Amino acid sequence: MHRVYKYILPCVEEELGKLREIAEAIPDPELRTQALSSMQDKKFHCQGGGVYAAANLSYRHILIPLIVALQTISDYLDNLCDRSTSLDPDDFRLLHQSMLDAVNPGAQLRDYYALRQERDDGGYLHHLVRTCQEQVSKLPSYGSVQADVTELVSLYGDLQVYKHIRKELREPQLLTWWEDHQHKYPHLRWNEFAAATGSTLGMFMLFLAASEASLSHQDARYIRQLYFPHVCGLHIMLDYLIDQEEDRRGGDLNFCNYYEDKALLVERIGVIVGRAREDIKRLPGWRFHRLIIEGLLALYLSDPKVRHQKEVKEVSRQLMKNSPLTRIFFLINSNWIRSQYT
Repeated sequence: MHRVYKYILPCVEEELGKLREIAEAIPDPELRTQALSSMQDKKFHCQGGGVYAAANLSYRHILIPLIVALQTISDYLDNLCDRSTSLDPDDFRLLHQSMLDAVNPGAQLRDYYALRQERDDGGYLHHLVRTCQEQVSKLPSYGSVQADVTELVSLYGDLQVYKHIRKELREPQLLTWWEDHQHKYPHLRWNEFAAATGSTLGMFMLFLAASEASLSHQDARYIRQLYFPHVCGLHIMLDYLIDQEEDRRGGDLNFCNYYEDKALLVERIGVIVGRAREDIKRLPGWRFHRLIIEGLLALYLSDPKVRHQKEVKEVSRQLMKNSPLTRIFFLINSNWIRSQYT
């Protein structure tokens, strides 16, 4: 946490400040609004992702701009799709091609807004893509992780397309998609797999791994398997848990609503927590990743949204039972960071 306070949070704030200046100059008012609100409302995503740079401070000047830029693309596009003037899956697919291009240093930039009305962002999205391309090119072992990063980004894009199309098509498309992947994750339910694909943590972990000079393709694949689906799934299931009331009001799909009752929801999240803890024990420096898991639980379960949702508050209380001291430590830190950096 000393590293996070001294190096990570100030660096993240600096990067977001640079991006905010560019976003404020976006000519199209709708694109400008969504770009600025994504940074304002979802800043903690960048702060949380930036923590990975704490594990290799000598590469923080590469990792933090990279993580902040990719996470900002993700949050900006999520806003555009959530509040879209279109329900066109081809539009959503083209928008998310920007994330695939961002993690491919040789990719050519394209008109990602070609299928929508709002198009003039003054070069904002291209700037974010170029920033990612420039930073991944500086990671010594990026060639070893690129295929796995690309696969995670591709799954993320699939999810964003299926969850934002017309409401009556969302669940059927997600279930058809799940059929293609079910054989690899038979212990998961379809909604848990879908949640895992919505996390950027696996990508950030692979960026961190690529900062080591001797990483092999086999190492990269092993690391990806230890982060996806359980660590990634835990991340997004917690995110959906606290957003239930907000999603209900907005008519948005929420993966926590696909359990028969509250007891099963608690049980399944508990299973994912347990699997995530077991997975990361096989990573070098596994205690750092254990802190990530406890930090996720503390960050989400201490969110102010929890206090205003009776059922979520009860679920949170059950998940926090017998909390280890590290989680209580992060609970205190999460509240302090919110007071200082929001």
